[in-house]
Amino acid sequence: MSLRKRLIGKVVSDRPEKTVVVQVSRKAMHPTYKKYVSKRHKYYVHDEENRCEVGDIVEIEETRPLSKLKHFRVVRILGEKK
Repeated sequence: MSLRKRLIGKVVSDRPEKTVVVQVSRKAMHPTYKKYVSKRHKYYVHDEENRCEVGDIVEIEETRPLSKLKHFRVVRILGEKK
């Protein structure tokens, strides 16, 4: 079993070469108001074949640092944009 972190998110940008920006959303309880709020984080992800497009749902996995910002790579595309 791998100890690397795996996340699922949506591609929000594919402008850079061999890189996509993936937004991962999660729900967290607010400490004071005790209501669930949506939190999101953007990850720069390595996409070797430039297969991902904006709107795709992808699974990403943690890897060694590939550049200053890229620490994840695309494992597979779960859902493609229609």
